[in-house]
Amino acid sequence: MTDLPATPRRRGAARTDELLQATLDLAAEVGYAGLSIEAVGRRAGVGKHTIYRRWPSKAALLLDALSRVWTSDLDYRDTGDVREDLREQFLRSGLALSSPPIGPVYRAVIAEAQADSTLRATLHERFLATVEQSTLDRITRAQRTGELNAEANLEFAAEVLCGALYYRSLLSNRPIDEDAVDGLLDMFMAAYGTIGQSLSGASATDQEAAGRG
Repeated sequence: MTDLPATPRRRGAARTDELLQATLDLAAEVGYAGLSIEAVGRRAGVGKHTIYRRWPSKAALLLDALSRVWTSDLDYRDTGDVREDLREQFLRSGLALSSPPIGPVYRAVIAEAQADSTLRATLHERFLATVEQSTLDRITRAQRTGELNAEANLEFAAEVLCGALYYRSLLSNRPIDEDAVDGLLDMFMAAYGTIGQSLSGASATDQEAAGRG
């Protein structure tokens, strides 16, 4: 049976993927400052006007390229165990932040954003606010199911959880490893967890006995 020709929409999606991949590859090689629409066009084999029809600036193009490979790393699983779900996501996103293509490209964008208020605002809207909101959504569900203190305001907790990991990844040489994630989550669960949930690996009986002591 003869294959049907690709539809314009499918061809357009494939071309978009090619442009976004070329953008990531170049950004990893030359950084944000060295990236240009013209260079992306040459790498992808298209004219710069083809790119400008879809993206108004290299910042918009690069942020779309990052979104293409990072979206799944922002998603939380929901197994019914909030600590385990946070732990799994933090380790997964920590690996993404420290590895190509996301790591070096994201650090380059962060550096450039310090001198570009528009880029900084877009970066916050497209990534940081999304990370915080997805974290807040997951811990709010845990609050509704009784894993976390029903009276707690969790908005600041979500910001602190995410901020600690991004600080370690972007501003220090320390890894986002199991010890770091477990330490952060132990503090979070001790502050916000209900009886039976506040400490990893400890039973409710152990915690009650510790409280009586």
